[in-house]
Amino acid sequence: MSVAIEFREAVKEFGPVRVLHGVSLALEPGRIYGLLGENGAGKSTLMKILAGYEGLTAGDLLVDGTARRFSGSRQAEDLGIVLIHQEFNLAEDLTVAQNIFLGHELKRGFFLDDGLMRREARKALAQVGLQIDPDTRVRQLIVAEKQLVEIARALARHARLLIMDEPTATLTPGETERLFELMASLKALGTTIIYISHKLDEVERTTDEVIVMRDGRLVAREPTPSLTKHEMANLMVGRELADLFPSKLAAPQAAPALKVTNLTVPGWASEVSFEVKPGEIFGFAGLVGAGRTELFEGLLGIRERSSGQVELKGSKVNLRSPRDAARLGLTYLSEDRKGKGLHVNFGLRQNLTLMALERYATPWLKPKAERDALQQATTEYGIRAGSLEVNASALSGGNQQKLALAKVLHPAPSVVVLDEPTRGVDVGAKRDIYSLVQQLALRGLAVIVISSELMELIGLCHRVAVMRAGRLQCTLQDGQLTEEELIAHATGTR
Repeated sequence: MSVAIEFREAVKEFGPVRVLHGVSLALEPGRIYGLLGENGAGKSTLMKILAGYEGLTAGDLLVDGTARRFSGSRQAEDLGIVLIHQEFNLAEDLTVAQNIFLGHELKRGFFLDDGLMRREARKALAQVGLQIDPDTRVRQLIVAEKQLVEIARALARHARLLIMDEPTATLTPGETERLFELMASLKALGTTIIYISHKLDEVERTTDEVIVMRDGRLVAREPTPSLTKHEMANLMVGRELADLFPSKLAAPQAAPALKVTNLTVPGWASEVSFEVKPGEIFGFAGLVGAGRTELFEGLLGIRERSSGQVELKGSKVNLRSPRDAARLGLTYLSEDRKGKGLHVNFGLRQNLTLMALERYATPWLKPKAERDALQQATTEYGIRAGSLEVNASALSGGNQQKLALAKVLHPAPSVVVLDEPTRGVDVGAKRDIYSLVQQLALRGLAVIVISSELMELIGLCHRVAVMRAGRLQCTLQDGQLTEEELIAHATGTR
């Protein structure tokens, strides 16, 4: 059975700030809708209202013609409305099966039926192409596997309306294809799918209609075939979108700022050697599981490494922790901004202060220095927030990422590693971040960008190293950078 949804003059306010301005929108069963908008446009807030995580300030939400006011996500799920979160909403210490049925446990009499939940979990995992033991603890999974568990959990709850928020951000091309096939199957069964993504080629390929929000308002609704990707992007930002990437700088010729020789992280990376120069943007490509993130976690002392030599500015160093690395001028932006990049339940001020405490074991001593740092961060990185005291969790994905960048760049390092710096952010925020990356190189920083988006690496980097199965396959120069070359080396076909 399918579900029909209608918003009538939906208004949402957080204190004095209005984030939805009278949105009216009807969705038909058995269709796939692409919901687009820059971070802060209101699309995630609208979907959280639909999924029961937030309530309306004014207006109505109708489900199958009946007005609803959900007091929590459980009520929405009972009607078949399920949100797959962009930021994972999993209990790390529970098993995969326990997470899939958390709050919806299957019982036999008065007792939990663990055997049945394992079997049903295995079926849901098979649907998304994930072959893992349902008794595996979630904390043992890599990011891509956690994303697939989120999708499997929604399927196990027999969703009639499925909201997917950036579902392919961490998936390999093969996993993405499997997801698209699954979406088509669900659509054929009458399931309504709302697909939120900043990957416009995916929206173009998978959706029936495109809905665009801007500044808390619905600004466009068109059949997908009637819009080009360029037109979608222009509707999102409300202006003609200039070239996404800044012009590349000339390749620097200085001595390496960071030199790594034969670094091995057991189980993840084997004898990897590379160097990056001041003013250079150096990329790392590879499929999920290639070992890129784990390589740098080993470099910074987050993971144990068994061998390897590291030199910063020509001097050998022994990095035992991120604090050691930061003191010597090397900082790292995690791909998991919610779990490792930010304290999401603290405000902007507290996040930047905690950064100083965590890295240098000393807080800022003068309030003026703190105020200056906050002002510099919000201005320089374009962080949009109503107040410096607002929690990081209340910021849009793009603004969270900019805050995370501010944390790793203040005080200024000489080498910075950015792991998936634009994951889950809109085209406008991407352009801002790309410009910032180039500014860092202009200031003489050595910048390393780990990314699963090939065009991002091609558009930004002077050179790109390609990893596969924990080994460095090759390093391509600017003139060699094409999607075909990167894919061929990443998959081992060249």
